[in-house]
Amino acid sequence: MSIHESVLLNQAVDALITRPQGNYVDCTYGRGGHSQAIVGRLGESGRLLVIDRDKEAIDDASLRFTHDSRVTIVHGSYSRIALYARECGMSSVDGILLDLGVSSPQLASPQRGFSFSEDGPLDMRMDQGSGVSASEWLASASEKEITRVLRTCGEERFARRIARKIVEVRQTRKIDRTGFLVEVIESAVPKKEKNKHPATRSFQAIRIHINRELEELKECLADVIGLLASGGRLVVISFHSLEDRIVKQFIRKMHPDPMLLRRLPVKDDEIIRPMKAVGKAIKPDMEEIQNNRRARSAIMRIAEKT
Repeated sequence: MSIHESVLLNQAVDALITRPQGNYVDCTYGRGGHSQAIVGRLGESGRLLVIDRDKEAIDDASLRFTHDSRVTIVHGSYSRIALYARECGMSSVDGILLDLGVSSPQLASPQRGFSFSEDGPLDMRMDQGSGVSASEWLASASEKEITRVLRTCGEERFARRIARKIVEVRQTRKIDRTGFLVEVIESAVPKKEKNKHPATRSFQAIRIHINRELEELKECLADVIGLLASGGRLVVISFHSLEDRIVKQFIRKMHPDPMLLRRLPVKDDEIIRPMKAVGKAIKPDMEEIQNNRRARSAIMRIAEKT
């Protein structure tokens, strides 16, 4: 079993908890590192809503918090955060945490199909009970669609070559194993990048597309303003530039810079700013990166409802 080390654990919880008796949401339970730390800071009337699409994560949460009435656990997508909060009686919340990407146990299990390091079924679904698997999608998607996904979700410069090879190979053999997809990608990439496996970006892109990760993030952020109480915090930990760009632009949109608006026919005090950034983006220090390699690409942004 893989041990999951939560990235930026103390920094995230320190930023999130403003009221021990408040309501909080951990949108991506994973293996509970952040949730456990949040519960440790809650008072007797504090509450935590835990959400995750992965049934294995939910099973872990149910076992961990089975005797804690302050914790409500929901198997579902965090894009429905407002609905889940209402259903468990939270009209507003004091903090929302998003720890994006995949968890260590997901990557470590060959049966889940997230990693190119070991051979396994090409699944990649965070919720294995719904949606199409990566194998099913690759079997039916057009070359144009595969190219688009590899470019937009993986920033893969050889997207067209890889897509063309996938379409060619699937005519004679089903691409239903991670190991075989790696072989297909490697045969299509003309130039290997130093210190990066040639399948890295393609696996990331396919996973993001299969799970609608960027769309889920945008839908969740759209509900944040209405759900957060005044002074409530949004804390987001991202692991690649696509996610971080969405979060950064969202916070900027919620609190526009006066200099950018100076040509508009409005006064500064007439501009509505629902949220403001709290401090600068935070990255793990060298000690954490050395202890947890997954932390090397993490970046955390904090915003507060005004």
